[in-house]
Amino acid sequence: MASRRPSERRGSDRRGSGMSSRRPSIDPWRLIPMDKVSHVGGSDDFNVVFIGAGNIMFGSDEGPWNHSFRFEHKLGRRLKVVALIDPAIERATAVLQKKCDSFVVSAYQDTRVFKTLEDFVKNMAPRDRPRAVIVGSPPMFRGSTQPGRDIEIQILKYFPGVAMFIEKPIATGPAHEIEDGFKIAKMITDTKTICSVGYMLRYLKAVQMMKQIIEENNLTVMSTIARYACAYTAISKPDWWDKSKSAGPVIEQGTHFCDLSRYFGGEVDIATVSAHSLEWDENAGQLSKMTIDESKIAPENRIPRVTAANWKYDSGAVGSFTHVVALQGTDYSCELEVYADGYSLKLVNPYVQPVLYIRKPGDDHEQTIRFPDDDPFFSEVSNLIDIIEDIEEDPDAAQILSTYEDAVRTYELTWAIRQASERSRAAKMEASAKAAEAAKAV
Repeated sequence: MASRRPSERRGSDRRGSGMSSRRPSIDPWRLIPMDKVSHVGGSDDFNVVFIGAGNIMFGSDEGPWNHSFRFEHKLGRRLKVVALIDPAIERATAVLQKKCDSFVVSAYQDTRVFKTLEDFVKNMAPRDRPRAVIVGSPPMFRGSTQPGRDIEIQILKYFPGVAMFIEKPIATGPAHEIEDGFKIAKMITDTKTICSVGYMLRYLKAVQMMKQIIEENNLTVMSTIARYACAYTAISKPDWWDKSKSAGPVIEQGTHFCDLSRYFGGEVDIATVSAHSLEWDENAGQLSKMTIDESKIAPENRIPRVTAANWKYDSGAVGSFTHVVALQGTDYSCELEVYADGYSLKLVNPYVQPVLYIRKPGDDHEQTIRFPDDDPFFSEVSNLIDIIEDIEEDPDAAQILSTYEDAVRTYELTWAIRQASERSRAAKMEASAKAAEAAKAV
């Protein structure tokens, strides 16, 4: 591995999440496996605050997420988790004990648990000031300017200049609070705060290879086609099935593929978004193997089984996305296709074992490239730490691939899809009611 050097530009304009001297993409061959990476050198401690003691931060059997694991491997013995913030003190204490009973005890032996960030600030010694705050609490507690749901603003207030990592989606609040997200994004940009949002699929080797092909061949994307089919029998969390709590599957789950669509297609003309849905009370929407009791959820808050949307990008290109709640078992089925003049790029199974199918001019046969053991979660964390430490391997080092403002735009798109599908359903129901009344009058 090439030796790393501190940049001579420390403290320059590059501290913001839009660092102009860094590339908006990453050479895919620089995204190396976690077990092949050397820890960032140095003897100084790297203080971190974790907000949220749940599955996102500490892992579970339901998926590959586990931010603490990636920080441990990136920073090694330098990692010091100075505080774990979670109102569920017992859960936080339990996960902390597991860490202290393991080989990473040095990172957690002095960690203190607090209910709120404010409690930590009141009890913080100068030596505990963090270099990064990692937010993995539920999205209903972030992305807003409202007290109690404004964790980003609290971090900016108490720790100016300290880097942030925010899980996706940036919020699941009401649609009218989308503007709050843009206000927070401006605060982050204006203060030149390093901030990365957890759209980890951007960090896949396959995705960066797709970017590389587009850039090297000076291609203009014509169309993006995304599909996300989840295995609903593996989703046993009641809140996920309740739109009033999770905001619905497109916003909470399909957001990754809406984000990838934007990553390739560019900005979306929100006014062009149209969508249709298959709802729970329609014949085709009946599910036979649900693991939750949907009758306990108010009918108006039950999630759609299918949402299909399309839109125009500002470039003139066309995008589409379909989310499906239909599969059983545990494996999901997800694909993204990107088309440009002469080229077809198809990403399959990005969450587990990504496969990229490439068709180029002059050859009707697809080239197949597999990416075993790729870990975009680690690549995302690794890139963030390198930027915080201002370490580069060369002048083409990458910038944050998902800034806060970018993430708000993805959030805006997912809400636009949900609202368009609800308008379509309302129009259909109104038309059906009118037809029924007309039939009675005959």
